[in-house]
Amino acid sequence: MSIGHEYLKIVINRFESVKSLGDKTIDQLSEEDIFWAYNSESNSAAIIIKHMSGNMVSRWTDFLNSDGEKDFRNRDGEFITDLSSKSEVMLIWEKGWQTLMNALAGLTEQDLLKTITIRGEPHSVIDAIERQLAHYAYHVGQLVYIGKQVKHDDWESLSIPKGKSEDYLSDMLEKHQGK
Repeated sequence: MSIGHEYLKIVINRFESVKSLGDKTIDQLSEEDIFWAYNSESNSAAIIIKHMSGNMVSRWTDFLNSDGEKDFRNRDGEFITDLSSKSEVMLIWEKGWQTLMNALAGLTEQDLLKTITIRGEPHSVIDAIERQLAHYAYHVGQLVYIGKQVKHDDWESLSIPKGKSEDYLSDMLEKHQGK
C-alpha cells in the first residue's frame, strides 16, 4: 500500500471519528437544547452546525477545480438563527458531511500534491485537508462542550469519564496485548 493511499484512508477515518463525536453529542440534545446558547454572543449547537455545513459544502464542492470559498456561500448568514427544528439542523449537518466524504472518496494519491485555492490563497490538497480537519474538530469540540453544559448530570461521556483513566488504560492494554 502506498503512503498516499494510507494517508487518505487515515484522514477519512479521522473525519469519521470527528463526525461520530458530533453525532453522539447531537443525539443527546433535545429539540430545545440544540438551540440553547450561553448568551447573545455565544453560538448554539444549531448555529455551529449550520456554519460547519456551509463551510463543508463550499470547501468540498468541486474541490479540485474551483476556489473553496464559493459564490453561493453566505458565511455571515450561517450565524443567524433561522432554523426551526432539530430535524432541519440534522439535514444540514448530514449534507455538509456527505459533501466532504464524497470529495474525499474521489481523491487519488496523485491529487494530494495538487494545488487548490481557498479565498484565492494556494494550498496543497494535503494542507487543505489538514486545515479542514482541524477546523471541524475545533467546532465539534464546541458542540461537545455545549452538550456538557446543557445536559449537566445527564451527559453521557464520549471519552474517558472522570476518575476512570486507570480502568481505561488497563482495558486498552489488555485489548492490544492480546493481538
